[in-house]
Amino acid sequence: MDKILRIDVSAEGGPKATQMPLGEYAGMGGRGMTSMVIYNEVPPDCHPLGPENKLVIAPGLMAGTAASTSGRISIGCKSPLTGGIKESNSGGQAGQVMARLGYAAIILEGEAPKDSLFKIFIDKDGVTITPADELKGMLNYDLADKMKAEYGEKVAMISIGPAGEMKMSASSIAITDPEFRPSRHAGRGGPGAVMGSKGIKAIILDDKEMKMRKPVDSEKFKAANKLFAQGLKQHPVTGEGLPAFGTNVLTNVVNEAGGLPTYNFKQGRYEDAGKISGETFAELETQRGGKPTHACHRGCAIQCSGIFVDKEGNYVTKQPEYETVWAHGANCGISDPDVIARLDFMDDNIGLDTIDMGAAIGVAMDAGVIEFGDAEGAIKLVEEVGKGTPLGRILGSGAATTARAFGIERAPVVKGQAMPAYDPRAVKGIGVTYATSPMGADHTAGYAVATNILKVGGDVDPLKPEGQIELSRNLQIATAAIDTCGFCLFIAFAILDQEETFGAMLDVVNGMYGLSMTGDDVVDLGKKILTMEREFNKKAGFNATHDRLPRYFKREELAPHNVTFDVSDEDLDQVFNW
Repeated sequence: MDKILRIDVSAEGGPKATQMPLGEYAGMGGRGMTSMVIYNEVPPDCHPLGPENKLVIAPGLMAGTAASTSGRISIGCKSPLTGGIKESNSGGQAGQVMARLGYAAIILEGEAPKDSLFKIFIDKDGVTITPADELKGMLNYDLADKMKAEYGEKVAMISIGPAGEMKMSASSIAITDPEFRPSRHAGRGGPGAVMGSKGIKAIILDDKEMKMRKPVDSEKFKAANKLFAQGLKQHPVTGEGLPAFGTNVLTNVVNEAGGLPTYNFKQGRYEDAGKISGETFAELETQRGGKPTHACHRGCAIQCSGIFVDKEGNYVTKQPEYETVWAHGANCGISDPDVIARLDFMDDNIGLDTIDMGAAIGVAMDAGVIEFGDAEGAIKLVEEVGKGTPLGRILGSGAATTARAFGIERAPVVKGQAMPAYDPRAVKGIGVTYATSPMGADHTAGYAVATNILKVGGDVDPLKPEGQIELSRNLQIATAAIDTCGFCLFIAFAILDQEETFGAMLDVVNGMYGLSMTGDDVVDLGKKILTMEREFNKKAGFNATHDRLPRYFKREELAPHNVTFDVSDEDLDQVFNW
């Protein structure tokens, strides 16, 4: 990956593509690339939907290689949801294909002409940008069918649905999986709205005749990659739990721990959790002819995705992720797997972050718009979003906006972004991450659940404040580096527990680039990225008061443990004091 593709959507005569060398961005990829470009080139005080903001699409440093589980892609911008810097991470095929085409980043910049819409086609011969007015308002799955008919199914696509075109703050960017389904999403922070503001409906990537990227030291790379993949297969989480039941393996685990947010974060256990657990979904999929084990991109050793089908065996959606099952399930009091799967498909089709959508519906339920447990009502609310009605636009702007619109305090958000599927009172380490991450409430920014609940990489009591600052700090640093390399975050389970697997991961990177990186270098890389992100947010107006959970988490006890979030503000201010 030796070049950057810039597309100026405000160029005279229509969007103009320019290729250029990496320059100061050499050595960066994934989240490191997106955050560095935003830090260097986007005014922190700009409007997220204005011409000064940029959308940066960057595969990780290891994308397009034979490295196991390395195909994640980062999409960055100034977030219309949080108002701060944002990196949203996704699986799917686009990262691998884009890397084999040689691009370390695609940067969309400028302001599209009013009511214009374009599609971009990129292959070994260059870039073609054409008007796409006929695609206006098209749902992601319909768009995929149309593009497959035009380009075949061996390409990859990055696209937005109607929510992105309507510039909703909870809109996602879809990435196609190996079967060309737009089922993987960069959802957090509303990047779809920024892509919509640039007037780009879809980017088609075709790597035909492009070879896999070759390592500098092929023998070292090959040997390390073998050990790395073996380590992932040997760990009970990455080798057994995730492949068998997907990420939703966590529902029963977190529910038992008393940390599953239920009825808009009112309690920590859901009485019907067993009806929507990963075990239940996998059993249904197997019985109906679906598939509980599937890779969201080629070359993944973990394969935690899956295929959910209806009672007749017809495809409905990807196997819903744990966060989605929680957001539309326990959070809303809905215990029907078929309803949750339908809501997941609707979110993907319209182009919405399932976490913020489920949280927004939970807030609406709390406000009395519909009752908790009203499955048909929840479906109708998502339909409102797809239609762009006034109510739909409120919900499509996320949980924070929904709470303001209906005048209730209980908005489970930090920096405007909805909390995922772990109550911070019962899993205090993730509460520290929610509060302090530059990204807003985001479990993937520093997944303390691994150590708090799953006892991976140590054991820090989830119900006590002691040790949570250090845990979150170390995980936020490590995660920034993993996101830069493009490895799936789930490799953390194995590398935290197995020293030899961590060493193998380092040698995979070293073999690819001819480097001699150590663990200390990984830490330095993570710190560099976090420092840029926090500095951007500071210039955008953020301060220590934004690194806090809503006050009701300190005030309201959470059953069954009857705990509050009692990590002090003074301690929260120490997370980044390294």
